Amino acid sequence: MRLKVISCAVLERELQLCASRSKNDIELLFLEQGLHNTPDELRRQAQEAIDQADSQAFEAIILGYGLCSRGVVGLRTGKTRLVVPRGHDCITFLLGSKEWYREYFDSHPGVYWYSAGWIKHSDQPSRQRYERVLAQYTQEYGEDNAKYLMEVEQSWMRNYKLATYVDWDWPDAQEQKDFTQRCAKEMSWSYDELLGQSGLLQRLLDGQWRPEEVLVLEPGQEVAESFDENIIRPQKK
Repeated sequence: MRLKVISCAVLERELQLCASRSKNDIELLFLEQGLHNTPDELRRQAQEAIDQADSQAFEAIILGYGLCSRGVVGLRTGKTRLVVPRGHDCITFLLGSKEWYREYFDSHPGVYWYSAGWIKHSDQPSRQRYERVLAQYTQEYGEDNAKYLMEVEQSWMRNYKLATYVDWDWPDAQEQKDFTQRCAKEMSWSYDELLGQSGLLQRLLDGQWRPEEVLVLEPGQEVAESFDENIIRPQKK
């Protein structure tokens, strides 16, 4: 099959690996990390990419996104099937199962996730990040305002207690683990690591679409939230 994959850049490394192992003809497109923070913009950019791919000769378009702050809700197909994995966010895909993600999340409250892609494409919580942002705010708004802004920005981090690295056994994995451990120490968090599983992403690119793992939308359907263990469901336009 000839497949188009539209994904967050956080999954770049993992999807490139799975694509290299697949027998399918796969074209990858990565959108910038962080679009889940502005769901409407995620939806706009993803729909634009879907529409462009729909005009080409692909047998299916695959999204490398979970629900992602509801950013995928409303995405629609044209004449090509749209395949969307069932997950709240990309950690499901890195761990290989939404059930395993839920089990770990429920038993480890306050977890903040680290991975190769998150470390590369996102400014992860650390002392270095704090000092850099503080210097930027100080320059733009003055010292007193900068301290206040940092207090507001840092308030959400008080809900976190644990830094967990998802290990896909990359050649530089130890360097990434050391970085995560250093961040955890600086943030006064505990540290843990989990072995990632490629099965879900590999099946996604191999065209082995299990109903419990992915939603396959036919032409004339769009993504809707299901509010249950399925996470997403089809809806007619």
